[in-house]
Amino acid sequence: MAAHATLSHAAARTLYDHIGRWQDTQRFYEDRATADLIAHADLGTARSVFEFGGGTGRIAERLLRDHLPTTAHYQGIDVSSTMVSLARQRLSPWQGRATVEQSDGSPRIPLPDEQFDRFLSTYVLDLLSAEDIALVLREAHRLLSVGGLLCLVSATHGRTPLERLVMGLAARLHSLSPHLVGGCRAIDVASFLEPGRWQVVHRNVVSKWGITSEVLVARPV
Repeated sequence: MAAHATLSHAAARTLYDHIGRWQDTQRFYEDRATADLIAHADLGTARSVFEFGGGTGRIAERLLRDHLPTTAHYQGIDVSSTMVSLARQRLSPWQGRATVEQSDGSPRIPLPDEQFDRFLSTYVLDLLSAEDIALVLREAHRLLSVGGLLCLVSATHGRTPLERLVMGLAARLHSLSPHLVGGCRAIDVASFLEPGRWQVVHRNVVSKWGITSEVLVARPV
């Protein structure tokens, strides 16, 4: 299999339907990057949040419980029915403010322009093809209102010897079969931002046990 092969939408749905209940075990390395994202996403002023690939709803729960104003609304989508079910259960205390829907895996999002002031996606773009990443970011640009923020985390390339070892091993596994690493691979998210359409507000690379993540917050222009 080619090194940059990615899972099809149907394959990603099947994979995460099977492993969805164990997805939160990855928080041991995800939480540090997610905390950095939250710290720079200005969530206290947000009115409406859209999450592309909401997973088990763990991040949405954290936002609704600890960071968003009580008047803010959350809308999430995920390709996996298992994930959608888990997220709906987790977010049931915010029934009037949070909705989660299952998507067909397409990067196109059938919602009106400028409907949200935060577009969030963590550890999802690194599953997608380059073409789909570009489409998701165009959709994010369309969906964000003036002054809104794009808030992303993804696996990225290592910098230190330990990070390069760990991420190199992950790349090797991905080249054998994307299923071995949950479909994820290291990418440079910032390189996908179209020039003249985004202003980077915050970019950071964080690591836990050699697993390296890129945190990016950008504003549409």
